[in-house]
Amino acid sequence: MTESWLTQSGAPQSGAPPSWVDGNELAGALAEVFAVDVTTAQGVCAGCGRMAPVAETRVFDRAPGLVARCVGCSAVLLRVVRGPDRIWLDLRGMACVQIAMPGTGGASPDGPGA
Repeated sequence: MTESWLTQSGAPQSGAPPSWVDGNELAGALAEVFAVDVTTAQGVCAGCGRMAPVAETRVFDRAPGLVARCVGCSAVLLRVVRGPDRIWLDLRGMACVQIAMPGTGGASPDGPGA
């Protein structure tokens, strides 16, 4: 079942008002989990293979948590829900996440072993 503002493929319907913010909205929630700024990480969409910074995702924040969708195909990339004593993080929409380690000059854009 898709949400009413999405088409069957998950793309926004034409004329639907934008109800999302950019991926920088995830910074605060993910800072509680990761020791690095994850919004600068490169994520690969498991749906379409698009690689882009997490900050470029479309984040929907009108729910109990945050839902980040791919700009290319609108697939759900990640979900973050904060409870009083825990955080639920669902990354199954990302084939991989590449995070540059501080002080190392960054990571290879081609992935592991490149």
